[in-house]
Amino acid sequence: MDSRFLQSFIAVVDCGSIADASRRLDLPPTTVAQQMRALEADVGSALLTRVGRTVRPTVVGARIVDQAREVLKSVENLRSVASATELPAGPLRLGATPTALMGLVPPLLRRWMRAHPAIQVYIEPGTSSLLLDQVLAGNLDAAILVHPTFAMPKTCEWRLLRSEALVLLTPQDMPEQDPLLTAAREPFIQYDRKVVAGRMADEYLRGHQIKPKVRFELDGIEHIAQLVAEGFGVSILPDWPVIGPADPRIRRWPLPAPCPSREVGMVWQRSSIRSPLAAALFDLVGPLQSGRPD
Repeated sequence: MDSRFLQSFIAVVDCGSIADASRRLDLPPTTVAQQMRALEADVGSALLTRVGRTVRPTVVGARIVDQAREVLKSVENLRSVASATELPAGPLRLGATPTALMGLVPPLLRRWMRAHPAIQVYIEPGTSSLLLDQVLAGNLDAAILVHPTFAMPKTCEWRLLRSEALVLLTPQDMPEQDPLLTAAREPFIQYDRKVVAGRMADEYLRGHQIKPKVRFELDGIEHIAQLVAEGFGVSILPDWPVIGPADPRIRRWPLPAPCPSREVGMVWQRSSIRSPLAAALFDLVGPLQSGRPD
């Protein structure tokens, strides 16, 4: 049985059509269709059926989907183990939050490409909660994310990259004498309270008996910073890293102590075949944190 046929089968099931699966796999639709017929002949049963304009697994197809995914993971692990170097063969499947992609990840990738040019890195963006689920499910080898409010599973390795204290973000030309009075007085752009730092900001203000004049509430630190720069209000955000010169239209103000911080780090499964790749990537963080150029 050709593992590529199983990969195409999974793609068809996930996409719901041969045409969409062929685009994902970068193969002609006729090739994907031929692979499906060959796989069905090998298995001895029909695996797919048309329902209107979509393609769905048959009863037999549905029964083998999970096992097919496991077989593909086993094949991938076998290829990783079959490495002539000290590290497993790639690729390293790395998840990262949008903020990490805009700050931490690019210089880290430059160091990785110099240290391990033969090992590819596939990057998947997502929220911290989604990325953690993907790591636990084995769909990602590692992820750069915000530590959740609960303890990490004991099967995971967690390494801290940086702590980001909450700060008040204002337009550059806004006079500020007391950050808490400013947060209470000015129109406020609320960081989504469904994410860790958003809840921290909300609890911090509540602890100081401040009910801000919320104009907008949204996720995405960069999007909120843009709205602040355009003069729509002020916000409380983690003191996130920025690549290149800072936006001259905004200013960050420290908040009165005790001020909470969110923890950004890297997580991976200890038992994963490719865990040494994740550890090797983290080992490149030290020079970045010391301020040495990348």
